[in-house]
Amino acid sequence: MARIGRFGQSQADPAPPGRHFSGRSLQRAQTLWGSYVIQSPDFKLFFNGDSGYGKHHAEIGKRYGSFDFALMENGAYNKDWAQIHMQPEQSVQAALDVGAKAAMPIHWAKFDLSFHPWKEPIERFVPAAAAKNLPLATPKIGQVFHLDINALPQEKW
Repeated sequence: MARIGRFGQSQADPAPPGRHFSGRSLQRAQTLWGSYVIQSPDFKLFFNGDSGYGKHHAEIGKRYGSFDFALMENGAYNKDWAQIHMQPEQSVQAALDVGAKAAMPIHWAKFDLSFHPWKEPIERFVPAAAAKNLPLATPKIGQVFHLDINALPQEKW
């Protein structure tokens, strides 16, 4: 079993970083947070989890190379949460930093946990991705689709 340690400081492949806080129990700071790399011989996926934007995204891209697809946090943000949740434009940049060939904004369309309007995250993410030529998937909640960069769902929210 691989030992999980600080990014780049383990003989085994450590969990890629993220930046958030832990607070799912009565005591804060009792657990770590991170992101995920899921890789098969034919496909590489990045799951951002919850994270503020930072240099760790570029470090992940450098360490793992490009990703076929990235699931990027895109919601529950405000200026006071900048260290733990990204603005939509930062989520697009983070996808580019990790080397994603395509991305899907997540963490926005189910529960409204912030003060921004419910549709604002997708309304900002889509044009930001288009401006950077980042292909994206915008499925309906629960929609099943294949991770084919040439046939990603393009639902209008």
